[in-house]
Amino acid sequence: MQQIINFIIRYKNFLLYVFLMMVSLGFTIQSHSYHQSRFFNSSNWLTGNILDTSNDVSSYFGLDKENEKLMQENEYLRKLLFNKEERIDSTALDSVFLTYTISTGKVIKNSFADPRNYITIDKGRNDSVEPDMGVITSKGILGIIENTSNNFATVQSILNEKSNINAKIKNTDHFGSLVWDMKRFNVVQLVDIPRLVPLTIGDTIVTGGMSSIFPENIPIGTIRKFDLNTSKSFYNIDVALFNDMTNIKNVYIIKNNYRKEILELEKQTETNGQ
Repeated sequence: MQQIINFIIRYKNFLLYVFLMMVSLGFTIQSHSYHQSRFFNSSNWLTGNILDTSNDVSSYFGLDKENEKLMQENEYLRKLLFNKEERIDSTALDSVFLTYTISTGKVIKNSFADPRNYITIDKGRNDSVEPDMGVITSKGILGIIENTSNNFATVQSILNEKSNINAKIKNTDHFGSLVWDMKRFNVVQLVDIPRLVPLTIGDTIVTGGMSSIFPENIPIGTIRKFDLNTSKSFYNIDVALFNDMTNIKNVYIIKNNYRKEILELEKQTETNGQ
């Protein structure tokens, strides 16, 4: 309290000046309609800017909720896309009879500079996430679930020396294997494409139809360069990824509901053929 009194005594002349100026301004504004108009217009402008700034701040802190809504909407749309050949209606999208079901998750850890890179996501067994489920982003393929705990899962990234995924040249039936040579985090390789296949720099590479993990035609990247291998029979193709593997946050987890049945049938066929 004493400090306030000392402050007032020290700056009494300045405070008196401010007080008298405010009083004079008040009398001036009240006595002239022009000044009243200018004052209220200025007040409205200031109030409007304050409210606009407040709204921008509120919108910023609400982005997480908006992103969550967008992820849910994209999940719904991807269910439609991956199951479009089944001609289902929207009321059946949660049915176990769908070939593919989709769920969302977020990345909590990501490596991209090691020979065997992994990504950790915030979904696990409690969310019905299992090994050998596919993981993608809105831009393209990311990897395959390898291990799960109750609440988390690790994804074998396509930037992993063990990764081997069926892929093809878009709008063709020419298939190969997608691998990684461990050199660059934005480029992978498509191998086993015969030399007779016509290739063009910039051609799009997508997932193939021979995978029991990923739906067909999920984007991967574009052809950056290609040449023939030492045997001159197959191409070595560098594929520039659509995904920025250093900056990943939201993911989609894909389950093929018929994968177990397919694998059991193939195993039975191999056993009977021996």
